[in-house]
This record gives sequence, C-alpha cells and structure tokens, in this order.
Amino acid sequence: MINERKGSEKMTDVRAEMSASVFRIDASAGDEVAAGDALIVLESMKMEIPVLAGSAGVVKEILVKQGEIVEEGALLARLG
Repeated sequence: MINERKGSEKMTDVRAEMSASVFRIDASAGDEVAAGDALIVLESMKMEIPVLAGSAGVVKEILVKQGEIVEEGALLARLG
C-alpha cells in the first residue's frame, strides 16, 4: 500500500498490506530504488511477501526492524 504525502518534497509512504513479521530488509536509507524493487520482505503463515517500491526514488527511512511484528497498514518505509 503506497500513499503520497504533499509538501516541498514528494514523499511516498510504504505500508504493510497485511499483519506479518518483518523477515528481511533489502533496502537502506539513501538507496536509490526502481519501481518494483523489493524493499522489505514480510513473513506470514510461512509465506514470504515482498514489499515493492511503487515508483523509482530514494529510500528516506526504513521504519521497522527485522523480526518486528507489524499490523496491516503499518508504516514500513518512506521514499522520496
């Protein structure tokens, strides 16, 4: 789930589409990513669910840690 925020710099919030645990983090703040790149991998019921960048940009923040449990709609990362 991706939400765009308004402001001087266009920021894109990346949110969890389901409740899950953070299995792996594939991106770091400062990384340039292309649309479709995996940022984070969630795990739920032994299935790995990649969280993809909806558009090209720079990772501004990763807001979760590996092993953390997140709820549906939780803010995972911000792109700019």
